[in-house]
Formats: sequence, structure tokens, C-alpha cells
Amino acid sequence: MDEATIKLVTKLVEEAVAGKLSSSQANTGKTEKKGFQVPVGVSARHIHLTQEDVEILFGQGYQLTKCKELMGGQYACKEAVTIVGLKLRAIENVRILGPVRKATQVEVSSTDAIKLGIKAPIRESGNISGSAPLAVVGPKGVLYMKEGCIIAKRHIHMSPEDAREAGVKDNDIVSVVADNERGTIFNHVQIRVDKTFTLEMHIDTDEANAAKIRTGDAVTIL
Repeated sequence: MDEATIKLVTKLVEEAVAGKLSSSQANTGKTEKKGFQVPVGVSARHIHLTQEDVEILFGQGYQLTKCKELMGGQYACKEAVTIVGLKLRAIENVRILGPVRKATQVEVSSTDAIKLGIKAPIRESGNISGSAPLAVVGPKGVLYMKEGCIIAKRHIHMSPEDAREAGVKDNDIVSVVADNERGTIFNHVQIRVDKTFTLEMHIDTDEANAAKIRTGDAVTIL
């Protein structure tokens, strides 16, 4: 075999090996994307009210108007209010979510809290003891809250079936990755399991903007 033939055979072998490696790497890339995927819902500031507080804000006997169905029997209402911080800084058109609850709770982002001039703690929904004070202004009256304003802890809603498939249980804490151009990993994500829940991770507008995530995008539990 002359030198020219040897060079040609060597080149062909090298190209074949390179092609196999590329194919193997491509396949590896596909199989490495493991994990349980979850759609994201970006949660804007909102408020939950007791019936007593609804009537303070909107008048005696007032009933909230259902506008859009949400998971877990909740719904967005037609009504909105203005919230005011201790330094008299206000945010208007804060959506009310129904149905009425046993305790009034306002959920804002960190940026909202700075604008309002309050120190809202990061809490699981419902844990409002010792949280930030706030005033809520409606068309018929004003509600002065000694506590009740929080920044919602990031969490994932799941049905029991989804939890089994993901290998997690209620109140577990997990990390998730958003595999986009920002490549963000969210730690301290709480799992919340209930048969009425639809699979969705809830983050606030600050978190979504920082990670360049929109409602409907998917993240993966690590």
C-alpha cells in the first residue's frame, strides 16, 4: 500500500470515528435531560380577603364577582383594591382572589415591598404571624392591617399522581432549573400536594423577570 493510499484510508477512518463521536455526543445530550418537568405560572401581586374585610372595603353584604377560574377552587375576581405602605406609598389595582378566607393576606414581590416601604417576610401562604402591616383602600372603606403582607415562598402545586411520578411528597423542598439563556437554578422550592391542584410552579414577577421566564415556560426538578 503506497503512501497516498495510507493517507486516504487514515483520513476516512478519522472521519468515520469523528462521525460516531458526534452521534454519541448528540445521543448523550438527549439522555442527560432527565428530571420531572413542571410548567411555570408567574404570580403577580394579589390579595385574599375575609368576608368581613370585603364588606369593610365594598359595603355591607357585598359579594365578590368571579372573573376567572384558578386551580384549587380559587378564582380571580373582578374587584381590585389599592394597597398603601407605612410611608404612604401606594400600589393601585391589586387583584382580589376568591373565595373569601379565614384571614386576609396580601402577597407582593420584593420590588413591591421596597416601593411600599415595608419589610415583608418570605413566607408560605397562610403563615402571616408577625408579617408586614399595610392599609387596603376600597371604594367604600379602608382596612388597616397590623400584619398580613408577605412575599410568597416559591412553590410547586401537584396532584398526588404528579407527586408520585416526580418522587416527592407534600412539603418537600427541592431545586429546579430553568434551562434557558439565563440558566437559572431555583433552590428552596416547596412542594404542595393536593388532589385539587394542577401541576404548576409559582414564582413572583421579580423571580420571573430575573430568570427571563414567562407563564407557560417549563422548569425541571433536579
